Amino acid sequence: MLAEGVERRGEGLYREVAKPPVFSGEAGKVSGFVIACKLYIKARMIGTTVKEQIQWVLSFVQGESVDIWKENVLEDLEEGALEYESVGEFLAAIKKEFGEGEEESVKVAELKKLEQGGKTMEEFVQEFRRTVRGSRYKEHPFIEEFKRGMNTTTRRKLIKVEC
Repeated sequence: MLAEGVERRGEGLYREVAKPPVFSGEAGKVSGFVIACKLYIKARMIGTTVKEQIQWVLSFVQGESVDIWKENVLEDLEEGALEYESVGEFLAAIKKEFGEGEEESVKVAELKKLEQGGKTMEEFVQEFRRTVRGSRYKEHPFIEEFKRGMNTTTRRKLIKVEC
C-alpha cells in the first residue's frame, strides 16, 4: 500500500507535490515561496540541471515589481555571468533580495499583535513559535513578548511564581 498522494508509474513512484504560488516580490511571502520551491524541486526535479531549476523557479516570479529583476537574472544566466552551485544558493539570493529586512519587520509586527486570548497555552506556544521564526528576536525580548501575549489570568499566575 502506498502513501496518499503517491502512485506507481512505470518502475518508479510518482509523488503529488504542489507547485509554489506566483511570487510578486512581496517581502512577507518570500519564505513561503522559497520553501515551496525547495519541496517541489527535491520531489519532482531530480536529474535536472541547476540552470533548468533556476529557470523553473523564475517562471513563478511574476509582477511589475519583479519583472525587471527577473529579466536581468535571465540575461545574466544566458550570458554565463551568474553561476550558482545549487538552486538552494539561488533561492537564498531571492530571499536576500526580496525579504531579509522587511520580512523581519513583518514578523516582529505579527509577534507584537499575537495574544493568547481563549487559546490553550499549548496552542499559544505553537502559534508563538511559528510567528517568532525569522524575527531574529534575541532571548530577553522574545521572553517579554511571550509574557505580554499571554492572557491576563495566566500572566498573573506567572508573576506570582516569579516573585
